Amino acid sequence: MRIVAIKILRDYWIRHPAAKSHLEAWIDEARQGNWQQPSDIKAVFRHASILKNRRVVFNIKGNDYRMVVAVAYRFGALYIKFIGTHAEYDTIDAETVEMEL
Repeated sequence: MRIVAIKILRDYWIRHPAAKSHLEAWIDEARQGNWQQPSDIKAVFRHASILKNRRVVFNIKGNDYRMVVAVAYRFGALYIKFIGTHAEYDTIDAETVEMEL
């Protein structure tokens, strides 16, 4: 899969160094994926939550962080919509949130 705007994740781990190795591992796993449907994601990330609007919530670092990603299955692309702590995640609507660039 192609991760669009990966710089968002790099900027995040600069501010939150504890997340770096976990986000890098997620990036490596996602890049190797060829996800055609939600069950393909669940096969690799069993704790991922599949939402409406082609969105998926990934638990990062034992659920210390949460990441919302929009998946364009047809194009093999992942769009980062949110990355934050679990507490920050609790304040957003994962089905509509958009990254502020």
